[in-house]
Amino acid sequence: MTRTVTVQELARALDARAWGDLSLTVTGAAEPGAAQADQIALAMAPKYAATLKPGAIAILAEGMDPAEYGLAAAIFAPRPRLVMAGLTRAFDPGPGIAPGIHPSAVIDPGAQLGEGAAVGPLAVIGPGAQIGPRARIAAHASIGAGARIGADALILDGARICHGVVAGDRLIVQPGAVIGGDGFSFVTPEESGVEEMRRTLGERDQIRQQKWHRIHSLGGVELGDDVEIGANSTIDRGTIRATQIGSGTKVDSQVQIGHNVVIGQDCLLCGLVGVAGSSRIGDRVVLAGQVGVSDNIEIGDDVIAGGATKIFTRVPAGRVILGNPAVKMETQMEIQKSMRRLPRIAATVAELQKIVTKLMDKG
Repeated sequence: MTRTVTVQELARALDARAWGDLSLTVTGAAEPGAAQADQIALAMAPKYAATLKPGAIAILAEGMDPAEYGLAAAIFAPRPRLVMAGLTRAFDPGPGIAPGIHPSAVIDPGAQLGEGAAVGPLAVIGPGAQIGPRARIAAHASIGAGARIGADALILDGARICHGVVAGDRLIVQPGAVIGGDGFSFVTPEESGVEEMRRTLGERDQIRQQKWHRIHSLGGVELGDDVEIGANSTIDRGTIRATQIGSGTKVDSQVQIGHNVVIGQDCLLCGLVGVAGSSRIGDRVVLAGQVGVSDNIEIGDDVIAGGATKIFTRVPAGRVILGNPAVKMETQMEIQKSMRRLPRIAATVAELQKIVTKLMDKG
């Protein structure tokens, strides 16, 4: 359902300064060149504002002159991306999960649903599960036996929350995510080839047939408040203790978090990140796309890892790292500069070799 607000109401909701006819109404947001009369244009830099239509409504950066662009009304953004967060929240219609319990949902008699909870078509809620007030469970989602989900959760289509998972308030799980699957943990009766390589750093004594025996996952998964899990991401349950994700942490799509991992508060794990088992990640850590973290690694608070970084050793708090293997970002930049110079250096060496060869021939 389309939501309509006045410019004044929107500015108040964004805690931002407004200009012009504040009684004008808007029903959504758009890019400057595509904004219709009832939409607010996102033009927070002069290069974007140049495409605004006369009489438009726009969000501008502080210092820009709305009269210069012939606007009818404007809202000023002291921090554009923060205003974007508030603006998109104001116009997001949500997933459209109908109130109440759909007749096709399968809810065990032993499950408990908080006041105002909604459950969509063909969703399944297992025995002993506890769902907090105002939680919304979309179509085909499943909540396993004994799982506990806090208030105001949003579990979207096809998401799987397995048995014994515990989550705080305002959890968001995007479609297809799986929380609480078994960890990937196996052992051989004798020393495995992998264990031998770790011990010898590459020397093989003998290669022999080995069979893997499953180590079962007895721990669960614990999620704090305000955690978001992206589409098709997976978080494995712990072996004995729980895998833990701290409050405020956001996990992007197609991220794999292994068994026994501990992730702190307010972290960002971007698309295709993989964190191997038993690693510990501090607070406010950012792992950009395709970052890989080896098992049993410790990453300190406030670390930022650039895209495709591969982390094999401990990372101290506050460090910015990049590359494979991970090093300080400034070191990696020097490595890249040196690599770009290699063809020129090789050509110089070849010329010097020719000169030396000629001198030796003459000698």
